[in-house]
Amino acid sequence: MFDVADLRHRLDARGAALFEPDDGDHRLNPELEATIGEAATREAAVLVGIVDREAGASVLLTTRAAGLRTHSGQIAFPGGAVDPGDSGVEAAALREAQEEVGLDPRFVEVLGLLPRYRTTTGFAITPVLAIVQPGFSLRPNPTEVDDVFEVPLAFLMDEAHHARDSRVWKGHIRHFYTMPFGERHIWGVTAGILRTLYERLYAW
Repeated sequence: MFDVADLRHRLDARGAALFEPDDGDHRLNPELEATIGEAATREAAVLVGIVDREAGASVLLTTRAAGLRTHSGQIAFPGGAVDPGDSGVEAAALREAQEEVGLDPRFVEVLGLLPRYRTTTGFAITPVLAIVQPGFSLRPNPTEVDDVFEVPLAFLMDEAHHARDSRVWKGHIRHFYTMPFGERHIWGVTAGILRTLYERLYAW
């Protein structure tokens, strides 16, 4: 059963092995490891919110606003850059989730941090794994988010729904994970972080 109780059990059983080493775009593009290691200096955090639904846990995701300069229209976790005023990555993820979709931190229980995900665009993203209790109401910020929705954890943690794709980026072929869900196309960093969650907690 893909529920919160099972998630907690898997976390307890996995222990410290969950958190290392860093992950990132270099996993499917090993030739980029040195370049990413030097470039990934901008700290960011995202909230991997597992919603505690009676029918089974689900994952909270957003569709980025079409008017954004970067990654417009892509599916993403709530999150963004860590600000100087944030007390840490957990605080940054909670702040961003409240600013982007109106998620009240009172409904969120942080469980821990997944491995940092280093990107070719220079970010080192810390996924903050958390339980979101039902009863919350959301108010998406239209300047940042076009849509907020949930996808069953059972779907995302089924390897049969994990595919690999590629495209040319800056003159080179880049490989990435993709997890199509109906008309929604989950790919890139978001799919990569979900793949990490699968490998660390559900594949063993």
